[in-house]
Amino acid sequence: MLNKLRALKKSDKKGFTLVELIVVLVILAILAALLIPALTGYIDKAKEKSVTAECRQVVMAAQTLADEAYGASDAASPTITFATDGAGGTEIDLEDVAKLAEVTEGNIKAITANKTITKVNYENKGIKVQYKDGTYTKITTTNFPD
Repeated sequence: MLNKLRALKKSDKKGFTLVELIVVLVILAILAALLIPALTGYIDKAKEKSVTAECRQVVMAAQTLADEAYGASDAASPTITFATDGAGGTEIDLEDVAKLAEVTEGNIKAITANKTITKVNYENKGIKVQYKDGTYTKITTTNFPD
C-alpha cells in the first residue's frame, strides 16, 4: 500500500513542461515584436510635440521682449532685432529670450521680427521646428528654409 502511494505521488507532479514554457516564450516574443515599433512611434511623436512646445515658449518670450523694446523705444517705428550679443535698445539678446523661455540658448537658431515675431528657427534633440507667420512646422531637411 505504501508503494502505491509513492507511485501516485510521483505521477502527480505539478508544473509546466519544457515544451509549454518554450511555446509561451515564443508567443511573448511575437507580441513584443509587434508592440515595440508601435511604442517607438509614440515616443517619437511625443519628442516632436515637446520640441514644438519649446519653440512656442521661445516665440512667446521673444514677443514679450520685443513688445517691451518697442514700448521703450523713442523711435516712431523701431526695428527690433535679435542677436547673440544684444547691446540693449531695440537689439535683444538671444540669451534673454532663452532665459525667459527656459530653454538652452544654443537651440535658438534665428528669430526675425517686425512689430511681431515673424519667424523662429528652433532645434532640440535633433528635431527642427520653424515658426513662421503663426504656423509651427517640423523641418525634415538638414537646413532651415528661408
